[in-house]
Amino acid sequence: MSHSNEDKNLSFVLEKAGVVYFEDRPIPELGPQDVLVNVKFTGICGSDVHYWSHGAIGDFVVREPMVLGHESAGIVAAVGEQVDRLQIGDRVALEPGIPCRSCTRCKDGQYNLCFHMAFAATPPIDGTLAKYFALPQDFCYKLGKDTTLQEGALVEPLSIAVHIVKQASIRPGQSLVIFGAGPIGLLCCAVAKAFGATRIVAVDINKTRLTFASQYAATHTFESRKVSAEEMAKDIISECELGHGADAAIDASGAEPCIQTAIHVLRTGGTYVQGGLGRPNINFPIGSLCNKELTIKGSFRYGSGDYELAIKLLKSKRVSVKELITSCYPFKEAERAFEGVKAVQGIKTLIQGPE
Repeated sequence: MSHSNEDKNLSFVLEKAGVVYFEDRPIPELGPQDVLVNVKFTGICGSDVHYWSHGAIGDFVVREPMVLGHESAGIVAAVGEQVDRLQIGDRVALEPGIPCRSCTRCKDGQYNLCFHMAFAATPPIDGTLAKYFALPQDFCYKLGKDTTLQEGALVEPLSIAVHIVKQASIRPGQSLVIFGAGPIGLLCCAVAKAFGATRIVAVDINKTRLTFASQYAATHTFESRKVSAEEMAKDIISECELGHGADAAIDASGAEPCIQTAIHVLRTGGTYVQGGLGRPNINFPIGSLCNKELTIKGSFRYGSGDYELAIKLLKSKRVSVKELITSCYPFKEAERAFEGVKAVQGIKTLIQGPE
């Protein structure tokens, strides 16, 4: 597929920590199964901001210029010759990681753990903050007719929440405590509610976020206190009427005191899921883990069926995400949008375009 010289692909590029610029890049060539998406809205994630501020996350280091962004929705602009699921004009959410499809983990159905995953805006792979982005057709998901493209940009974080709540094995009637009322923690509240959890406690230090959580999907909120983890867990259990403890706890904060409190807040036989990234090593109440025979799980991005379920939850109105969108910046003001997210303004910030 060829493009004329007039075709431009304006992109928001990170050169190194703190240095970003706009650049016209070539429009991606399409393989037979690929679609070209004209990106309309992109959400900013904490990882994008971290690369912009620090130039690295763990072992992933920005060594050459990289396009940022991975939470996007847009309109199909062109299709490869074997594409049969989508057509030009379809409104789609983008799942921004392409697995190899042939390693053991991919064949296990755990493609999120693929040894050779090429994930957007994880060095050296370019992200979606561009006019055009190419993906295999099975990683583009048609939005419901009532789902806006802005909401479509939130399918990515919603899919992370779906994966985390699945990892927590939430069943109807269960209780759950979620530490951290940022976008992922809030979306976990909404997904848990859709899964039938009847007691959903959001824990945070930020009063504004907790007020939002109680209006959004939490049944109870709890403001973090400067007491021991055991004491705080006791307070949460008594104030939120959790009986012998919560059925499940999710940490979406990465903060050591939250992780410790989460272990203490669980009932015997409960399930703990780590969703947030914090320091690489923390002090952990391992005695509780054994005595209570807890199940402990990590959670990494999203796997088979998570995007489909996220889109179904939006379509059926079981989950709503529009309340989380607090601001939307034009493409040319992308850096200002990043500054806003770094300063923890609002909940979810979107960048529109480029048109």
